[in-house]
Amino acid sequence: MHTVVVGTSGVTASDVLAVARGGARIELSEQAVAALAAAREIVEALAAKPEPVYGVSTGFGALATRHISPELRAQLHCNIVRSHAAGMGPRVEREVVRALMFLRLKTVCSGHTGVRPEVAQTMADVLNAGITPVVHEYGSLGCSGDLAPLSHCALTLMGEGDAEGPDGTVRPAGELLAEHGIRPVELREKEGLALLNGTDGMLGMLVMALADLDTLYKSADITAALSLEALLGTDKVLAPELHAIRPHPGQGASAANMLAVLEGSQLTGHHQDDAPRVQDAYSVRCAPQVAGAGRDTIAHARLVAERELASAVDNPVVLPDGRVESNGNFHGAPVAYVLDFLAVAAADLGSIAERRTDRLLDKNRSHGLPPFLADDAGVDSGLMIAQYTQAALVSEMKRLAVPASADSIPSSAMQEDHVSMGWSAARKLRTAVDNLTRIIAVELYAATRAVELREGLTPAPASRAVIEAVRAAGVQGPGPDRFLAPDLAAADAFVRSGDLVTAAEKVTGPLR
Repeated sequence: MHTVVVGTSGVTASDVLAVARGGARIELSEQAVAALAAAREIVEALAAKPEPVYGVSTGFGALATRHISPELRAQLHCNIVRSHAAGMGPRVEREVVRALMFLRLKTVCSGHTGVRPEVAQTMADVLNAGITPVVHEYGSLGCSGDLAPLSHCALTLMGEGDAEGPDGTVRPAGELLAEHGIRPVELREKEGLALLNGTDGMLGMLVMALADLDTLYKSADITAALSLEALLGTDKVLAPELHAIRPHPGQGASAANMLAVLEGSQLTGHHQDDAPRVQDAYSVRCAPQVAGAGRDTIAHARLVAERELASAVDNPVVLPDGRVESNGNFHGAPVAYVLDFLAVAAADLGSIAERRTDRLLDKNRSHGLPPFLADDAGVDSGLMIAQYTQAALVSEMKRLAVPASADSIPSSAMQEDHVSMGWSAARKLRTAVDNLTRIIAVELYAATRAVELREGLTPAPASRAVIEAVRAAGVQGPGPDRFLAPDLAAADAFVRSGDLVTAAEKVTGPLR
């Protein structure tokens, strides 16, 4: 099994994906263990002094003015976990919780939190055992960290609350720890706060969304090319010299992908109807501009994610010179903004895909294709309602594009009076990515059927490869009406798995 070694300098996106989705094992580097021990010495020295230090010998948030006596500090740090584990609603996905815990461990191992090495090791042990704390949908405002979600994770480390075992059964966390020989942690000064004061949930969801969108944007270039081909459009608008004079990198990449898929096609621009088109509709002609702008948004979001993956997000933090200082680095604004940006880009990509699908189905705009791509229009409805489903998904995507990060609800008696709502931005982006997958699947379903209905005209080799692969995956081709939902589900699975990209790349080589 793949092993990820956590050091003091952060982790990579591939590390997060390996742990969250691939079940990779985790080890702490010797450097990380040494840094943990050194920072802990500083915290313990400060704890022994009479002067109050925030997070070490004081209360938290609006209660930070109270100095806590040494005999109450263990109770304080257990209490903050118990009281902050206040999430409600449905459980979030296992991969999200694993990413959340792993990224908190990443910050703990930086040597800036003052947590003991044995606490960090317990975090790794829980992940390695396949134990997943029960974390709920609601509870984070994305400021002072993803407090409630991280608290539910810390509660599991203490052997309290509920968690899911490796067999998928939810049981008391204490039982699961005991079965795997893991001793619950007894929190000390600074540790309770350090385990729940980070942007780890929203960051983990950002990393996974970026990975999914990489595949979906390539998929969208492929389906756009298939639709262009089915509509007898021109590929001249994809010429590199046209995109070189507006040098947005994403636009050039999308145009190059579409051109690669269409290479060798006998449908593009050579068999116009009785009213030749000078230009294709925007949804066809401007596909690289829209998808390209989304790609550039992804590039910016990836830069933010890389910076955050290299960060140590906690408050207060232990500095190399021995100071323990309060700060505002836990604020989720940098991550929240790009999560919202991505939701906007995904909504627009879904919207333009739906417009191409609608054009394929409309006999007045499809340049000779049968109405709704039906076998016997009137007796058969064809793909009429598949487009309804796609339109419903697009409509929801537009609602999901409303930014969460533009909102703020003050909390903690106005001490935390401006929050990021980054967790909410991440949650709605996950739904948007899920919907975008389905939208692209519907365009794929329509476009492949439309290409096959262009009898006597030879599609591009890459298009033929996609059609053969999607048919082999159980998505049926043209014919009389049938129960459509299974075909759409199979198309969704084909896109979601990355098989669409794989099928095209067997002909085109790696797409950009």
